[in-house]
Amino acid sequence: MSEIKVSRTEKPRTIPDAAGLGFGHIFADHMFVMDYETGKGWHNPSIIPYDEFCMFPSAMVLHYGQAIFEGMKAFRTADNEITLFRSQDYLNRFNRSAEILCIPQVDIKMVYEGLKKLIQLDKVWVPDAFGTSLYIRPFIFATDPYVGVKVSDTYKLAIILSPSGAYYSGGFDPVSIRVEDKFVRAVHGGLGEAKTPANYAASLRAQVEAKKEGFTQVLWLDAVERKYIEEVGTMNIFFKINGELITPALTGSILGGITRRTVLELARHWGIPVSERLISIDEVYEAYNNGTLEEVFGSGTAAVISPVGELSWKGNNIVINDNKTGPLAQKLFDYVTGLQYGKVKDTFGWLETVAKI
Repeated sequence: MSEIKVSRTEKPRTIPDAAGLGFGHIFADHMFVMDYETGKGWHNPSIIPYDEFCMFPSAMVLHYGQAIFEGMKAFRTADNEITLFRSQDYLNRFNRSAEILCIPQVDIKMVYEGLKKLIQLDKVWVPDAFGTSLYIRPFIFATDPYVGVKVSDTYKLAIILSPSGAYYSGGFDPVSIRVEDKFVRAVHGGLGEAKTPANYAASLRAQVEAKKEGFTQVLWLDAVERKYIEEVGTMNIFFKINGELITPALTGSILGGITRRTVLELARHWGIPVSERLISIDEVYEAYNNGTLEEVFGSGTAAVISPVGELSWKGNNIVINDNKTGPLAQKLFDYVTGLQYGKVKDTFGWLETVAKI
């Protein structure tokens, strides 16, 4: 394993107050970087001051979008330990996205070591208030200075850190979601299961229109029949119907969320009936009409658990659980965040301590 070189910043910035943190606006002092070149592989792992990248206007990522990213979190516990939640699962998914985008596989051990050293160096940037965290953004982009469609021969990998508060300004309050019936996001055999910028670019148009109408997010239907539920713009989605927890199966057009996996594993551990299958929007509305739709919530790294209080489909609005957080969503949120902040014992082996304040 190559030695990770460290260059400390000469101008440390002021640590922000935890009470004023938003999401994704503030960045820590340092970043981890590594380069790739065909014939040489991944090399030059380094920790350097957070700064601008220098690349050619012809860099392939700017023209053909060959890029991937991840999102994970570090937390400060009551004992002032800095922990990571399911980091190996996130890094394995990083490599799965790389495979789909024809980006060379990374050495997960090397990236993990770089991430750990980076957090140890910038550990004071991990906020200590409940609900806050250090958001971790690994990403890779093609850097070949070539205007032509091909797989790049050079790449840059980087990890940046962002102290963050709640993803939604409303915190844990239920969100309103519009079911998208005009635009589509992904198809089977495409990029839907990869965490790549193109997927998020494809969601923007519908998201803008939904926000104009007062909705927080968009719920996507399948691109072929326009009837089967897939995912929300930034979350996987769950429905509790007649005591059963149902979520769309991973069929190739849905991102396999790590928090989604956590919810499924916890529900099964608690003895709750769970199904991963096709579920249509008609089925959800039918369950609402016959009184068996108990809860709807999303899951994702940024928001953890996000209860859904309202769904709107073709102008037909339904209010779930009186627009209040359901008991299962609350239990999941309390348990997962309790694990992350060290208030609940980790019996699943999901946490790793990487630093101590």
